[in-house]
Amino acid sequence: MIIRALTITAAAIALSGCISLFPKAEPVTLYKLTIAPPPPPASSTTTSVVLRGPTAFTRIGSSDRIVTMIGAETATVAAARWAAPANVMFDEALVTAFDGVSSRLITRGDVAPADQILRVEVRSFEARYVNGLESAPTIVVEARASLIGVRDRTQSGARTFHVEQPASDNRVSAIVDAFNAATTKATTDIAKWTESQAPRR
Repeated sequence: MIIRALTITAAAIALSGCISLFPKAEPVTLYKLTIAPPPPPASSTTTSVVLRGPTAFTRIGSSDRIVTMIGAETATVAAARWAAPANVMFDEALVTAFDGVSSRLITRGDVAPADQILRVEVRSFEARYVNGLESAPTIVVEARASLIGVRDRTQSGARTFHVEQPASDNRVSAIVDAFNAATTKATTDIAKWTESQAPRR
């Protein structure tokens, strides 16, 4: 199924300035990010405990729509959607990524005392058509992570993670595979960075 441009008219359905790339009548196929579990850390000793704060997403990026960028125009794929909102799947991938490091990621309500709070702001989670609609897009995932001390509430570190993953083809399945790869890379890098920045117990 190749993504093709449609003529944009005044009757096009808009959602906050976003248009649909497919006719509305086509059936919707649901896709889910499938992040492979990382290998366990070399040591089973927990070096730090990090509380996961709420992940911030752009408004359209946090929906179940697969977002694309065509130049300066934001669009969505009408015949395909995420099985869950993108921000929920990103959080699930982040939790999985922490299985591969010695820092332990917890959520509010867990009994373990945390050393720091991890806050993540996902600024880009989209497929960008940089070479036209007939070419395969590049998936861009950009997230800024910051660590906040639990006791003094001061920021101890911050870093922006930018991942670009070209899709192998201009098909939705190939685009989803590229989203998987980009999300895995971004969340793995965040987990490893957190492990390196968090204070050792």
